[in-house]
Amino acid sequence: MAKQYSPAAVEKGWYPWWENSGCFKADAKSSKPPFVIALPPPNVTGKLHIGHALTAAIEDTMIRWRRMSGFNALWVPSMDHAGIATQVVVEKKLMRERNLTRHDIGREEFVSEVWKWKNSYGDAILQQLRRLGASLDWSRECFTMDEKRCKAVTEAFVRLYEKELIYRDNRLVNWDCILRTAISEIEVDYIDIKERTFLEVPGYENRVEFGVLTSFAYPLENNLGEIVVATTRIETMLGDTAIAVHPDDDRYKHLHGKHAIHPFNGRRIPIICDAILVDPEFGTGAVKITPAHDPNDFNVGKRHNLGFINVFTDDGKINQDGGEFAGMPRFKAREAVTEALKKKGLFKESTANEMRLGVCSRSKDVVEPMIKPQWYVKCSGMAKGALDAAVDDDNKKLDIIPRQYNADWKRWLENIHDWCVSRQLWWGHRIPAWYVVFDGDKPEDFGSLDDRWVVARNKEEAKALASQRYKGKEFKLEQDPDVLDTWFSAGLFPMSVLGWPEDTEDLRAFYPTSVLETGHDILFFWVARMVMLGSTLGGNVPFSKVYLHPMIRDAHGRKMSKSLGNVIDPLDVINGISLEDLHKKLSEGNLDPRELAVAKEGQKKDFPDGIAECGSDALHFALVSYTAQSDKINLDIQRVVGYRQWCNKLWNAVRFAMSKLGDDYVPASSVVPDLLPFSCRWILSVLNEAISKTVLSLESYEFSDAATAVYAWWQYQLCDVFIEAIKPYFAGNDPKFTSERAFARDTLWLCLDNGLRLLHPFMPFVTEELWQRLPSSKHHSRPASIMICDYPSIVECWTNDRVESEMSLIDSIVRSLRSLSQESRERRPAFVLCRSMSDGEIICRQQLEIETLANLSSLMVISENDPAPTGCAVSVVNESLSVYLKILGSRSAEIDLEKIRKKMEDIKLQHEKLTKVMNAAGYKEKVPEKIQKANADKLESLKKEKLSLEEASQHMEAQISSSKQN
Repeated sequence: MAKQYSPAAVEKGWYPWWENSGCFKADAKSSKPPFVIALPPPNVTGKLHIGHALTAAIEDTMIRWRRMSGFNALWVPSMDHAGIATQVVVEKKLMRERNLTRHDIGREEFVSEVWKWKNSYGDAILQQLRRLGASLDWSRECFTMDEKRCKAVTEAFVRLYEKELIYRDNRLVNWDCILRTAISEIEVDYIDIKERTFLEVPGYENRVEFGVLTSFAYPLENNLGEIVVATTRIETMLGDTAIAVHPDDDRYKHLHGKHAIHPFNGRRIPIICDAILVDPEFGTGAVKITPAHDPNDFNVGKRHNLGFINVFTDDGKINQDGGEFAGMPRFKAREAVTEALKKKGLFKESTANEMRLGVCSRSKDVVEPMIKPQWYVKCSGMAKGALDAAVDDDNKKLDIIPRQYNADWKRWLENIHDWCVSRQLWWGHRIPAWYVVFDGDKPEDFGSLDDRWVVARNKEEAKALASQRYKGKEFKLEQDPDVLDTWFSAGLFPMSVLGWPEDTEDLRAFYPTSVLETGHDILFFWVARMVMLGSTLGGNVPFSKVYLHPMIRDAHGRKMSKSLGNVIDPLDVINGISLEDLHKKLSEGNLDPRELAVAKEGQKKDFPDGIAECGSDALHFALVSYTAQSDKINLDIQRVVGYRQWCNKLWNAVRFAMSKLGDDYVPASSVVPDLLPFSCRWILSVLNEAISKTVLSLESYEFSDAATAVYAWWQYQLCDVFIEAIKPYFAGNDPKFTSERAFARDTLWLCLDNGLRLLHPFMPFVTEELWQRLPSSKHHSRPASIMICDYPSIVECWTNDRVESEMSLIDSIVRSLRSLSQESRERRPAFVLCRSMSDGEIICRQQLEIETLANLSSLMVISENDPAPTGCAVSVVNESLSVYLKILGSRSAEIDLEKIRKKMEDIKLQHEKLTKVMNAAGYKEKVPEKIQKANADKLESLKKEKLSLEEASQHMEAQISSSKQN
């Protein structure tokens, strides 16, 4: 074995060997119980980020543990076509390389360009998952736009339409004028604006003003005066169709039924005074109704049969109804309309106004509320089923972990709206709907009549349906150019990856899946939709448990952002990277010079020496251990570095152990605990305890607790205690330790074998490397890899409460002696003043362990009747024990006396506090008898410890006095 652990050397070859050996493959014919996870499909746009690494670490831990625990474990890999994100990337590439837009080259060529990009770059993330050690079944790898998944999406849409759960309607949507598509709520970031603010908007040279409420007047018909309205979007007045007045507004309610005149296009604008306004932005005054507001909010749309029109074209310009402003970009029109109103004398004032601005997370464009015909999924019925699955205790099918997110689940599903599933993109699943076109139809009227749409699996089927509907008529079919929301195909994911809608062997064996693990931020957008679609189309909830991991932030608690320079690439943590190269990666991005300077300064502050090489195992373990923070993870890379150093300690501990086992060691077929030395019985007993804690924590999805249990056993019990305690057996091959050496070797092998298997799900590479080096038992053939071994289970005969109790006593003595030694390497004599006969017997029996662990030259047990040792530092262990260590060199007895006095003061305060509690009125009547007894025992213990400290104090005072006299 190398003298030092090297993550690069250890992690280099194991993954290809695992994959080629078929260790990751699940068998649909297996009789083992299934345990199935579908990896949340990373976007094909390309780079692994730290959130992917967290997902991979948690899921790999689960799948490796279950695989070792006798399950037919299947972890399905996949990629998501990520409609908007991928289209944005390829459009930027097209503009950068060829100075062309997608509209310049047309739909067919653009989609071809996306496929080229996907095939060239999109698979990189799957290789990165391999670098993380993710034990995915690559034989079942899939892509949301591959042939099988496309078939599943089409079938799902058609079936939902046939169930009357999909319909088409003209409604308000979030519109992105750069992408020219409706976008989902999850793709909208909101900026809270407190006052007049100028922001950069894509496509505009100058910053655009927001946070302003503009008041202007509409002249009334027949020269009856004017009515003043207010808006934060003055440019939308070009599309105004009505003015709403609160019925309690005495200034204007007499105008109900009258009309104002649009100052630019002469349109007659009706005034309505019987609608209760719900938009708090406008208070109780007169409010214009524009396409920017849902008419349903005002309860006036249908009642007054008003026509609501969009004032903007799809690319955010004023449409042809905008008169002199037609063709003008919307935010330039804002300035132009304001100036024109001023010239007409209709502008009143602009005041600062708090507002919430929606911005597309992809394009950074300001989202425009526009009324568009779209396809919708009816959600209320499906949502009721999804809600009941998680909250109906009599028929519960779904557990959400942590439980705190049940409230979010309930809130979302009880207030659900129908789901807009169409997107005006070119990359994605084309909607399987065709429009019937007759001769004479105007091109601009395409799609306007809902009854002309035919939903079918293909054009041939659509033609047959249309022919039946329009018998004897000539027509043409034109497919809807829109594609489906990416979340639609993602919602089918647990079924489609297993072959649905076909009745596949995988679907029968592995659906429903076992657990869905993802971030809590997409609980509604993805998880809820999977449950709704899975229950409706698959006949059952798609998984029985949902585990929601925290969101990762930087060490300071800030969101990770390229502009802050705090985005962490997991491969940079695994491989290490210099500060210079971190800066270089920033420079290759799309930051403007000012943002780049800030980001570089942030990197310099957080990573002055770059990031050290940590390896995959250290990152894996750190991320899993962070999951105790159920909401947010403040990721400190130094913690990962710490686990990298711990890997080195693990390496050296096994290296030492292997040297003691020797080249010709053959593991025993079994051990008889009663015959073993004390420390061997103890380490096996606490190993049982570690196994129990780890398995129980994993079963309850408390991954951090599981990691802590494994780490604590390896670090504090095996390395710090057991390996140190058995060293005397191997020192110089002393004949008197012949049997102890043999027993220690057998115990050591058991510990390494069980301990490495226990640790494997958390640190797959280093455990495989070390386990492969262990001597193999001749009594049975072992599996080829640690990852297909049995996970450790409790061996009943190893548990020994008495031995653990005795070691606890020994540990407290050793700790007290170490606290007196000041890390001195020189071995010194020590004494234990023992006031309990049973404790004295234990100490005498385990004298060698105490001497070894406390680095003593000798140890003597003395009683209260013996004279106190001189020239010693003293420490009180508990009410029954005090320890004395010979002082060497310049150590001052005054230091020890001061420590004792501080401890006496602490004991005194505890005693007074507890006495006060026990003497309080009603204590005996109100406090449970069990607690009263515990308090009484504690008080007695404090009294005894106080006496011990007083004795030690007197001893130190005598030493000091004697020293001064001499």
